[in-house]
Amino acid sequence: MMKYFKTVSFALLFFSIVHVPAQNKKIITAFATSYTFQEQANYEAAIAEINKIYKEDSYEINLRMGWLYYLSENNVQAINYYKKAAVIMPASTEPQWNMITVYTKTENWIGIEKQYLSIIELDPKNTTANYNLGLIYYYRKEFPTAKKYFDVALNIKPFGYNNLLMSAWTNYFLGNRNNASILFNKVLLYSPNDPSALEGLAMMK
Repeated sequence: MMKYFKTVSFALLFFSIVHVPAQNKKIITAFATSYTFQEQANYEAAIAEINKIYKEDSYEINLRMGWLYYLSENNVQAINYYKKAAVIMPASTEPQWNMITVYTKTENWIGIEKQYLSIIELDPKNTTANYNLGLIYYYRKEFPTAKKYFDVALNIKPFGYNNLLMSAWTNYFLGNRNNASILFNKVLLYSPNDPSALEGLAMMK
């Protein structure tokens, strides 16, 4: 997520003290001005500022444009710019997470799934991506696939409440009752009297 890092006045003061190449000064000023317009919720003006210095091969500019179009609720353009950023820096997961933010807003679950898979290709042990993919497949009742991703998250964070609980329920629906029982009981170590864990244990009696 883009943050408000500098104001125009700070940028101008910085330029007066430190020598900055003219082209860089122009880009930094455009970013600073766009942050000011963003704070005012004037996203059209913020986009116009970045367009003045737009470069097709700039990762930072494309990422910034994606964020501004997301704020302006132009989700198609936001995705387009994030995809451009991803092409420029293919080892970065940053554009993928930003695309998930856009797809979540529009409830595009196929798009969300695709981006999580892309993140895992780059970062196989990413706990959040594995857990959230597990959720997607769990609610589709694709329990073997859900277990695959929950297992990764659980192995990385073995005493994480969500990892334990969802792994327990997934094992329950797969018929792995012993594993489910062990996991539900571990949930109770984390959250005594947890209603979901108690429900699961009761269903296995």
